[in-house]
Amino acid sequence: MKKLAVIILNWNGRKLLEQFLPAAVRHTISEEADLWVADNGSTDDSVAYVRENFPDVKVLELDENLGFAEGYNVAIARTDYPYTILLNSDVEVTEGWTLPLVNLLEERSDVGAVMPKIRSYRNKEMFEYAGAAGGYLDRLGYPYCRGRRFDKIEKDSGQYDGDPVEVAWASGAALCVRTSLYLELGGLDKNFFAHMEEIDLCCRMIGAGYKVMADMSSTVYHVGGASLPKEDPKKTYLNFRNNLLLLHKNLPRKRGRKVLFLRRLMDTLAFIMFVVKGKTGDARAVMKAHSDFRKMRKEYTNLPVNDYMSTLPGADRYIVIDHYLLRK
Repeated sequence: MKKLAVIILNWNGRKLLEQFLPAAVRHTISEEADLWVADNGSTDDSVAYVRENFPDVKVLELDENLGFAEGYNVAIARTDYPYTILLNSDVEVTEGWTLPLVNLLEERSDVGAVMPKIRSYRNKEMFEYAGAAGGYLDRLGYPYCRGRRFDKIEKDSGQYDGDPVEVAWASGAALCVRTSLYLELGGLDKNFFAHMEEIDLCCRMIGAGYKVMADMSSTVYHVGGASLPKEDPKKTYLNFRNNLLLLHKNLPRKRGRKVLFLRRLMDTLAFIMFVVKGKTGDARAVMKAHSDFRKMRKEYTNLPVNDYMSTLPGADRYIVIDHYLLRK
């Protein structure tokens, strides 16, 4: 049996498969790695396209669109390789990209997940928003990256190159995991549906005593926003709701109350900013996110005892203050 499954989750993505699957086939399939397309109940002809044009790609058909999180959970459970890479359908991979990621997991039994360097497909000198050179969480749970703070994105000049480093979260655009650990922890939280589910998984890995790493010796190029455009209020809704769920799930009860109170204040400011800018759809999305969070949090009662989130890389900063007020 091969040691690695690279799984692309597809939903009505014929055009993306045409664009990015050839490179994925060329740079992935080997004596040690299989490439899978797990189809999330597509209604287009993408499955037929893969079967006809890429016979070496393995296909797993799911009966319905289970969302990003549950779609991957089902696919990973059914394929069952020692290591798995969750690869977005809008990612261009490069030669030898899988080797450093798998080698790190084989050499370091204390590492649960690792990501490559993620550059922008549209501007290949720049880092990409969703992951860049490795993710952090600040003291209030705001995600940011080496190479990206909010909408400020850096040019990759090699400033983060070197040995693999410990991060708070690895991007789901190209996420290499130890499969047994992934399954043991229950995989991605299907309640998230999409967005930030990989951050939640990485936090749970760290809470279980594992490290999450970023290895800059592997590079991929990510389009980003292919499934849900950045300006879509649904994306705003998922990001706000899932960030609240992430904090509730992974913080001890006492500190969780404090952090979530402060986040409600910050989200109120965000709501006001959306209203002032005339982005009423985003403003309504924030309100709905908080309403649904209050209902959904009741499902999570087994909260952690130890406050591991306060020790995560990047958790010593208030990124909103640093970025917007201090202009760092």
